[in-house]
Amino acid sequence: MYRRAYALLVGIAVVMGVLAVVAAISLDKRLVDPEGFLGPSWLRLPLLVGAAFGLDLIPRTLWQSRFKPVDMPAAFMRRVRTHWTRERWTLVVMGLVCFYITYVSYRNLKSYLPFVMGETKYDRTLHLVDRMLMFGHEPALVLHHVLGTGIAAHVLSYVYLWFLPLVPLALTAWLIWSRNITYGYWFATSQSIAWGLGTLSYYALPTLGPGLQYSFIYTDLPDTPTSQLMESLVGIRQRVVWSGVESAVQSVAGFASLHCAITLLVAMMVQYTVRNRYLRLVFWVNFCLTVIATIYFGWHYIADDVAGIMIALVAFYVGGVASGQKFERHGLASHPTADSAAVPVLED
Repeated sequence: MYRRAYALLVGIAVVMGVLAVVAAISLDKRLVDPEGFLGPSWLRLPLLVGAAFGLDLIPRTLWQSRFKPVDMPAAFMRRVRTHWTRERWTLVVMGLVCFYITYVSYRNLKSYLPFVMGETKYDRTLHLVDRMLMFGHEPALVLHHVLGTGIAAHVLSYVYLWFLPLVPLALTAWLIWSRNITYGYWFATSQSIAWGLGTLSYYALPTLGPGLQYSFIYTDLPDTPTSQLMESLVGIRQRVVWSGVESAVQSVAGFASLHCAITLLVAMMVQYTVRNRYLRLVFWVNFCLTVIATIYFGWHYIADDVAGIMIALVAFYVGGVASGQKFERHGLASHPTADSAAVPVLED
């Protein structure tokens, strides 16, 4: 029953929001909205919901009406009646609002990490673990030698940066277009769990990451958008931590890799809820290349990626159970549990 997913979504958003507020008050900091390009939050949330509504209806209306104005109203209303039901609106609004609160709280709690944990870092420990796992070699240098530092660097750079638009695009896709509405709750809940567990991991085992702590290892890499991003994050961190800038958030933190967690979560959701085998392949390849990119550029240690994978598995399973999915020995069965109407289920 996806009432449990609904409750979990709201609960995680409340807990994350309260933790962010308490941390801000304790540190005498102010909460910062890291994604302020659409204006203040009271304006952004209605815009996001409206954009989701328009993204579904406008292209479909134009296509089904064959661009004939006289047929557009009927095509528009038919989609509203059949798809934008009360349950769909509840899913879209609650999914976006709860994710937004969870994500903004995550970014602020991540930014507060240096002020809460001070100089406590575990980079040396995780670096030694990396070298042990690679029999005395640096994992990044092994990848640089095997893959090269030319074309591979640029390809992996764009794969790594693809994560930024992937997060909101994937969430929007499942909220709007999942024919089985429980899949939308499944993905939204799993995402919130993953960001929450990721935040917890930062405080449990804080690190800077090999690219910052051992930057000399990565001097053979060319200038790429990913290296520019890392330089930008270092600069923002210095301004926030050392210069007291409060209008920005610093985003340097490890232990767990949420790049690995979220890309694996998306790949598993595609595997279980989308029938197109080519899309499945694309997102599994994206996950594998993302794992390689995190080590290649020095964003994370091997243990970080393993922790991210574990977070994804936990979030995927808990979100699935909360949304009414039943994991069986030979696969997964989804059972619709809507209160007011039957939920369409994709046929095998």
